[in-house]
Amino acid sequence: MAASNEMTINLLVLGKAQTGKSAAGNSVLGSADFESRLSPSSVTRCCRLGRSGRILGLLRRNGCESALCVRVLDTPSYPHSALSKEQVRDTVRTALAQHFGKEGLHLALLVLRADLPLCPHESDDTLQLIQELLGPTWKDFTAVLLTHADKAEEAGYSEETYLHSASSTLLSLLSSVQHKYIFLDNHNSVIKEERDVVLRKLLNFIQRNNYQVLLKHSKE
Repeated sequence: MAASNEMTINLLVLGKAQTGKSAAGNSVLGSADFESRLSPSSVTRCCRLGRSGRILGLLRRNGCESALCVRVLDTPSYPHSALSKEQVRDTVRTALAQHFGKEGLHLALLVLRADLPLCPHESDDTLQLIQELLGPTWKDFTAVLLTHADKAEEAGYSEETYLHSASSTLLSLLSSVQHKYIFLDNHNSVIKEERDVVLRKLLNFIQRNNYQVLLKHSKE
């Protein structure tokens, strides 16, 4: 939290390589803070914090309009092409303590591709990492971002029909995080239009969680 007329939300993005993790962070921030490109190896090797400017028109508190500020911590993918699980975990843990140790984390965003089926055990490594980072209450502080939703839409799927046809693995995951999920386009031309919708959904998730934060002061 900042001044009474301003609220800051702290977000962590996690996911496998080439899921659009860094691009999703850029979409939420409305910027190009994080490097995002097609690559045969993992692009992100260290954590990086991005900040938005003051965003108006999305938040009212105590009957008055408040400015929203967003901070996003981008992380190395896991599994990673060059870093071990321990290296990724320790890097993220240190960054969480450094950047969100005092204010706390509002939400971790698990990034998955909507245009690829989620098969059994495929997300186990990433989910185990989230549990190690966030602890036993990880489900309360985790939401799912389904990127490349534009490709699913081009294939004729609405959000409703997509979920009706989704694998039991994905449906079980969404249920475990209390159905906190967002479909995200990857077309640069619609990022600005979609950003307010995404931020409103994130604020709704945070509000449903009674604005609680997860505090990570140090390595554990």
